[in-house]
Amino acid sequence: MAKGQYLGEFEQLVLLALLRLKDHAYGVTVRQEIQGRTGRNVAIGAVYACLERLERKGYVSAAVSGPEPVPGGRSKKFFKMTSAGAEAFRHTRQMMRLMTDRLAVDDELRSI
Repeated sequence: MAKGQYLGEFEQLVLLALLRLKDHAYGVTVRQEIQGRTGRNVAIGAVYACLERLERKGYVSAAVSGPEPVPGGRSKKFFKMTSAGAEAFRHTRQMMRLMTDRLAVDDELRSI
């Protein structure tokens, strides 16, 4: 994988949220999933910017729903990880495994 194709921390969190949410993954639910599991305060704009970036890279695909069946109901843009996104995620995880292999990370960090 070339430089610039590795996933950053937030991109990994967003992709994991998509996996967890399955067919219910849109900006608001992705934000809620990340905040609920990590306790990290996440701006909705950051979620949408990340989703758009991942879509440009071909790591996620999007589909727009019809409007909600209520007065003034809005459409939602749902996201799914693509096979390219799954490969990028696997590759990023593998790089972390290689870097931590045979390294007692917790022990090393305690000694600092």
